[in-house]
Amino acid sequence: MDNVFDVAVIGAGPGGYVAAIRCAQLGLNTVCIDDWKTAQGKPSLGGTCLNVGCIPSKALLESSENFARAGHKFAEHGIQLDGLSVDVPTMIARKDKIVKAFTGGINMLFKKNKVTALQGRGVLKRQHNDNDVWEVQVHSDGKEQSVHAKYIVIATGSVPRALQIAPVNEINILDNAGALALQETPKKLAIIGAGVIGLELGSVWRRLGAEVTILEAQTDFLPAADEQVAKEAHRALTKGTGLVIHTGIEIKSTKAGKDSVEIKYVDADKEVHSLKVDKLVVAVGRVPNTAGLGAAEVGLQLDERGFIKVDEFCQTDLPNVYAIGDVVRGPMLAHKASKEGVAVAERIALSQQGSATTSTAQVDLAMMPWVIYTAPEIAWIGKTEQALKAEGIAYKVGQFPFMANGRARALGEATGFVKILADAESDRILGVHMIGPYVSEMIAEAVVAMEFAASSEDLASIIHAHPSLSEALHEAALGVDKRAIHI
Repeated sequence: MDNVFDVAVIGAGPGGYVAAIRCAQLGLNTVCIDDWKTAQGKPSLGGTCLNVGCIPSKALLESSENFARAGHKFAEHGIQLDGLSVDVPTMIARKDKIVKAFTGGINMLFKKNKVTALQGRGVLKRQHNDNDVWEVQVHSDGKEQSVHAKYIVIATGSVPRALQIAPVNEINILDNAGALALQETPKKLAIIGAGVIGLELGSVWRRLGAEVTILEAQTDFLPAADEQVAKEAHRALTKGTGLVIHTGIEIKSTKAGKDSVEIKYVDADKEVHSLKVDKLVVAVGRVPNTAGLGAAEVGLQLDERGFIKVDEFCQTDLPNVYAIGDVVRGPMLAHKASKEGVAVAERIALSQQGSATTSTAQVDLAMMPWVIYTAPEIAWIGKTEQALKAEGIAYKVGQFPFMANGRARALGEATGFVKILADAESDRILGVHMIGPYVSEMIAEAVVAMEFAASSEDLASIIHAHPSLSEALHEAALGVDKRAIHI
């Protein structure tokens, strides 16, 4: 039998390529199959995250933030600029260069770790019972080849959720990929969806001069976040950056013209509105990517939402078949997919050695940090205050504003706060919620603390460098017992 491997990974996003590399590091002969192609038709590893998601969006967020700082904040530093302008094509080219560097970097990592990369769509076929091996057919440009492996890791990720009332044409009705490739700033931009993608994309184009209106179906803004953080975020994004955000919206129709889109919607008060924009971005979430995988043919079980059913170790109901990342339960986060990729690789390696146990290689979804890269940034881990109330858990709260933090004031980025929720009896930290400058980096300390079952007293007892943004976390921990010093 040709093309026989220990492990075949289907998908090369942050879950798949990490799983493939870790399998190879553990001595498993590994192939990674991926069908992503660029707009130019060239293969590109890294999945949605590296190609049209996490990395390119952060590149554009940084570029747009620099432009906004130059236009609105440099003057208070005594820095005067005349004739400030932005070259959007250059900005997009910078973003594309960063993407190319990272996707090419995965190629190099595959070569270094001796992972075989195959371009094409992987389709799972029935296990060969005589030799305990799975077959994966790889379809690429009308050609087909088969690979065989004892273990399969499905990491096919997710795709944008379609909205029938607003079909994407990538001309003036766009998905996230189209919104990251615009060559000029639209005068008026509408976004359907006020989730992570909608808020980040809206922030980019608002800073670059577009009038941005975000239409959200849910009545509550950022319902997954702590209510107090969501309230502060709404205020900062609307009053601070000028985003227009409407919640409780029902889209009635969209009509794409030659160079505009007309949107008719009903607001929370049942009033009908008409909005005409240059571009419309559809950002209503993502759905698991299982189309064409061969799930039904091999008996791979999906749940009612289309996610592949797995146990706590990411194992499916099929022997030696695992699934990770966006295609399974849990938050659709790149770092969650990567963690699952490593865990599954290590479990497979232990299984090969005949020593796998139910205590190894498990991912704790409750210890998953969340970040929204708006300005101010939003980050959290653990329980929200509303969740603790709903569950009847007695808790204490410590909170500290960045306005009272020296480093934040020096940066000129003093919006927001840090909030710690701790068990009223044991003092164990139950949740940490932040909105403010660089909280995407600060949240890591909270993750470490919660992973090691720390109390608020533990954080309060640790010396934090002065002046630093992390002092806000320290003061919030002190505040749990009403001992904060600087407020």
